[in-house]
Amino acid sequence: MVTTKEPTLSFTSALVRLAHLVQQVFGEVSREHDLTPQQAQLLCLLVGGPVGMGELSRALHLEKSSLTGLVDRAAKRGLVRRTRSSRDRRACLIELTGEGQRMGELAHEGVAARLETLAGDLPAGHRDLLASTVETLLSRHTAGPPRA
Repeated sequence: MVTTKEPTLSFTSALVRLAHLVQQVFGEVSREHDLTPQQAQLLCLLVGGPVGMGELSRALHLEKSSLTGLVDRAAKRGLVRRTRSSRDRRACLIELTGEGQRMGELAHEGVAARLETLAGDLPAGHRDLLASTVETLLSRHTAGPPRA
């Protein structure tokens, strides 16, 4: 059973501070690889395979025009390319080039290693509880607002 002490931060404050910390980690890792934090996030999302613009927009919380600019800059650097969807010829998928795959894996591994180091010697039960809680929050966000 996981026991916890009384928190010194509120739940909301803790999540906000954690979000800032993760952004800081992306910033550090991206600088090491001559990427912007947004490019590092984009590459990390694409490591698993091509993703549509709509899904990328939701995952990165970017408007279509901002995402288009981000993808254009990454394409100019030879990190990503646009391909047509086999299911919908009007739709565009973004996929990594060979160099993009290499950089995406380096960025992903760098972020993961730093976050693992930050978790340090947290007990497994605490890590599991945090992962489960975050997964629940993310799935609720993905599902959209509750229906009345």
